[in-house]
Amino acid sequence: MFIVSARVPAERRLAATLYAYAFLTDLVLLYPVYALLFADTGLSVGQISSLFVLWSAAGILLEVPSGAWADAVSRRLLLCLAPLLAAAGFALWVLVPSYPAFAVGFLLWGAGGALRSGALEALVWTELDRLGAAGRYARLTGRAKTAELLGVVAAMGLAAPVLALGGYPAVGAASVAACLAAAAVATRFPEHRAPEPPGHDAAQPDPDEPGWWASLRGGLAEARADRSVRAALLLVPAVAAVWGGLDEYTPLLARDTGIPAAGVPLLLLLVWAGTTVGGLLAPAGERLTDRGFAALLAGAALALAAGALLRHPAGFVLVGVAFAAFQLATVLVDVRLQARISGPDRATVTSVAGMATDLTIIAVYAGYGVVAGAAGNAVAFAVAVLPYLLLAGRLATRRPARRVRPNRSLPENSGVS
Repeated sequence: MFIVSARVPAERRLAATLYAYAFLTDLVLLYPVYALLFADTGLSVGQISSLFVLWSAAGILLEVPSGAWADAVSRRLLLCLAPLLAAAGFALWVLVPSYPAFAVGFLLWGAGGALRSGALEALVWTELDRLGAAGRYARLTGRAKTAELLGVVAAMGLAAPVLALGGYPAVGAASVAACLAAAAVATRFPEHRAPEPPGHDAAQPDPDEPGWWASLRGGLAEARADRSVRAALLLVPAVAAVWGGLDEYTPLLARDTGIPAAGVPLLLLLVWAGTTVGGLLAPAGERLTDRGFAALLAGAALALAAGALLRHPAGFVLVGVAFAAFQLATVLVDVRLQARISGPDRATVTSVAGMATDLTIIAVYAGYGVVAGAAGNAVAFAVAVLPYLLLAGRLATRRPARRVRPNRSLPENSGVS
């Protein structure tokens, strides 16, 4: 009884800290207006696009090294530093608005995102596992993703009145304040490093080898040597990248339905609502077998294609349903990856999955541009979901598996694999 009663407050503290951190990290009032800030400063569309490339490049290049750093030093430290880097970037944007300042700001923002990615998942799983509550990982991460979405929605709602009252400096100040609050919340994360398992390759590092390099080498070695870890790692970009990239084009799809510009945000609310529901369904989704997960992916792909090709506002009901299913699937593949990792370099392995996802999203952007330019947004959405149907077919033809249980004794062929 003492163990149970002591575990519950610790688990609640972890959950509360995670939700607050997720909400504040995305409570950035500059989100809906930074493109306007760039344009009002005199930047061309080409210059703005180059900033997005810098943003993506910073995240990709730093993703895996930052994961190794988190494993070697402190995951909580990186979670504190991540929003501080973003805050510095946002401050530059409004204090010295210019292309160089915007570029440096995006580099800082991208670096902050890389510091957070991998470290957050690894810390949450490790702490839950220490408390004997790894089975609640899906519930916590699903709710955390919902908290992130609520932060974005709140930022979108607050941006207009704050901009009207104080202009870009006020919006920037509010964004910096949210980041500083996120950094303060991050100091409340517990952190207990798990002992290395017997026989782990990195257990006896070279004394002349930097700690972060040993973590990087150990994480990559685990992903390479353990087939189940490698399969789980590759499944993350396979599920998360396509719909993550398509999300950026939903306003264009909404506009093509013929609805007035003022009605586009209302259609996008259906997408946001679906994504929010998908995160909350994670505990129920853990009961899916391979075939159930395959049906989830196939159903989401068909719903998205049908909703897009309908070319009518009503089609966004199907788009919202599809995004709910894809969000759920994304949480589930993260759960599976965390359950498969057994070594101490958890953040490194998770960051490799994040980098693979970012690289795949860039490919999605390129492919979408080609198809949409030739056949329109609706057809581009429909073509983009074909990989999901192929993946669903592969999963459905695997031999039946038992239900997934997110703990280290998870059978190799159970659940989402």
